[in-house]
Amino acid sequence: MGTTSTATRKARRWRGWLDPFVLLLLATLAGAALLPPDKELVPALSGAGGVAVAVQFFISGLRLPSSAALKGLKAWRLHLVIVGFSFVMFPILGFGVAAGSSWYLNHELVAGLLFLTMLPTAVQTATTFTGIARGNTAAAVCAASISNLLGVLATPLLVALALGSYSGMNLSSITKIAVQIVAPFVLGQLLHKLTLKWTQRWAPAFKVVDRAAILLVVYVAFGAAVADGVWHRIPAAQLAVTAGICAAMLALSLWITSLVAKKLGFVPADATAIMFCGSEKSLATGLPLSAILFTGPLGGVVILPVIMYHAMQLIVCAAIARRVARRTEPQHYTDAGPAVLAGAR
Repeated sequence: MGTTSTATRKARRWRGWLDPFVLLLLATLAGAALLPPDKELVPALSGAGGVAVAVQFFISGLRLPSSAALKGLKAWRLHLVIVGFSFVMFPILGFGVAAGSSWYLNHELVAGLLFLTMLPTAVQTATTFTGIARGNTAAAVCAASISNLLGVLATPLLVALALGSYSGMNLSSITKIAVQIVAPFVLGQLLHKLTLKWTQRWAPAFKVVDRAAILLVVYVAFGAAVADGVWHRIPAAQLAVTAGICAAMLALSLWITSLVAKKLGFVPADATAIMFCGSEKSLATGLPLSAILFTGPLGGVVILPVIMYHAMQLIVCAAIARRVARRTEPQHYTDAGPAVLAGAR
């Protein structure tokens, strides 16, 4: 009995460290590397990926509680700090990283690192880890909702301004953003209240579709890069350096968000929400956006820093959340109300 109990505890501990979706992402990358799509199939798969992106953002619109953003505006200082981290501090950090690493890293990896810094915060993981750490979960839901509502337009705009030469932003790209991202997302938001009970009932199915769309985008982008032979230009050492840079950015962002929240006088529960929401980046937004903003083999390389950072933030933030929870008294904050939490992604 003791042996079984120990084995069960170990299995649960490993499941906490190894997110199944990260494993699926790694398996997809390996599959694309070993069995890339034929060049003749890439256009058709790209078209299917475009449909998948539209479906994914429609689902995001359905599930993202915009009411959370409105109800949480009374905590405007907290949300302003998080938005500042997501769309000001991080891009500035990205420019510094790009300037310091461009002499060594392939320009596609540099573009990927810079793109990573322009993404909104992750909704699900930021709110989950805030809850585990006994932080202000309601505020985290509000902040993540605001970040993602802004990110639909802010991220493409930042990419156009900072990565125009890499992404090749033109009228076609703007049209794709409007058709595949903005329009489906807005439609989902308009239907959010009408379909709330339905989307909650079918939440597992939506999750499967959402993740399948992301995996398709990853396979097409990464497979196209492999088929084009781009990996002959990127040594393994550069990938290792990129992973190290992602780890350093995560550590720095966690430290800065925690320090700033403390210096500004936020209570511990709010500081916890600021730390997680201000340091995390959304894979669910980043990968579909990359499929539109970075076409051809370039897109297959740009997504790597996003995937690396996502895997690291899951592992590191899970450990931090558990550690904070052990030394924190339970908090009871209702800035946004329980109804808002029920609609979170």
